[in-house]
Amino acid sequence: MPSDPTSAAVLSPHLWLPFTPNRDFARQPKILAAASGVHYRDTAGRPILDGSSGLFSVAAGHGREEIVRAVATQLEQLDFAPTFYRAHPPGFEAARRLASILPEGLDRVFFVNSGSEAVDSAMKIALAYHRARGEARRTIFVSRERAYHGVNLGGLSLAGIVNNRRAFAGALPGVPLLRHTLLPGQRFVLGEPAEGAELADDLLRIIASHGAENIAAVFVEPIAGSTGVIVPPRGYLQRLREITRAHGILLVFDEVITGFGRTGQAFASQSFGVVPDLLTMAKAITNGVIPAGAVAVDRRIQQTIFDAAPEQQIEFFHGYTTGGHPVAAAAAIATLALYEREKLFERGRALAPYFLERLATLRELPVVADLRGYGLLAGVEFAPDGAPGARGYRLQQTLFDAGLHLKTTGDTAILAPPLVATPAHVDEIVSILRRVLAAERV
Repeated sequence: MPSDPTSAAVLSPHLWLPFTPNRDFARQPKILAAASGVHYRDTAGRPILDGSSGLFSVAAGHGREEIVRAVATQLEQLDFAPTFYRAHPPGFEAARRLASILPEGLDRVFFVNSGSEAVDSAMKIALAYHRARGEARRTIFVSRERAYHGVNLGGLSLAGIVNNRRAFAGALPGVPLLRHTLLPGQRFVLGEPAEGAELADDLLRIIASHGAENIAAVFVEPIAGSTGVIVPPRGYLQRLREITRAHGILLVFDEVITGFGRTGQAFASQSFGVVPDLLTMAKAITNGVIPAGAVAVDRRIQQTIFDAAPEQQIEFFHGYTTGGHPVAAAAAIATLALYEREKLFERGRALAPYFLERLATLRELPVVADLRGYGLLAGVEFAPDGAPGARGYRLQQTLFDAGLHLKTTGDTAILAPPLVATPAHVDEIVSILRRVLAAERV
């Protein structure tokens, strides 16, 4: 392993990094060379505490031998199998295990390779369902300001984060956006804000403008994660559920970030007591080891689509070559077994109050403009310094140098420690944050 992170053995001009200022990266590269438990190591062997579970993916910690062994065994037994007109045992088992922890009724599982593909697939399932019901004119999708639903063209059209849309405007026009739920009076609220449930009635305004008979589905993240962690007001999701059900509109929860114990339950749907019609997932489904994602579908939706198709004909003209890959399915099976055996959802739920309590102590720092969070997911918003996002990007680099990996979006740091983290790890996260942020001038 090279000790110099800028050596030619590590850096190559051929690699184009996503969501990265590549020219600046070349000047000050941050290289992750190894990982174990709750730490990465750089090319010099220096430990970097993983404060964001990789990218919200590594919920069970790095280097889990059980998953590695499952992947290796599956590669030796069946390295690839098409899932068009064919299937394989790990796919059935992975779907069964997922169905056992999903909200009641969401027990039909369509496998894909990523969260972005899961969102696009959910959009197509919604269209297919309404067409099967004889309501093909339901083609409008509703999303929300500051929403992130991946970067495929379908999910991008649902995006409410302006920088994600700016360069690709017009991908799928005509997606009305609900207002986001971050109100001025909610600063430094950790948990569900008490005010703001009435913002769900924005959907009634959109229905009045477009007609419920033309709306296919509403997509929301239960907690808007990538925009900086916006926790829904108490009663907001319940109100959305009431309105969508009353008007025949599907409700889709994007749980790519919030799934698999992040909110204390298997899914945020269960934490907030609201069952959607479809639910997207990815990231922690395999503990980040192998790319995978899925859409959980209410069984009545699948049955409606199936019933509308003639016998021996394809019911749903959609899929991906590697969707439901046997190795990804094996990784998912091992990961789900690990979550259950080590009671990681319960461990995350037990750690969450301490995590939020310790983060709350950062409020006294002048550079901290807001704190938000729920479960083991939190946002620390910084006072801006020059162009929007400039301080956030700079602090992300500085925190890495100080031994803490986390994701920033704009001027907000997003924290999501692994479910295997301990109070001592939380203390270390907060200590590094405090030391770095205390040096910031406002």
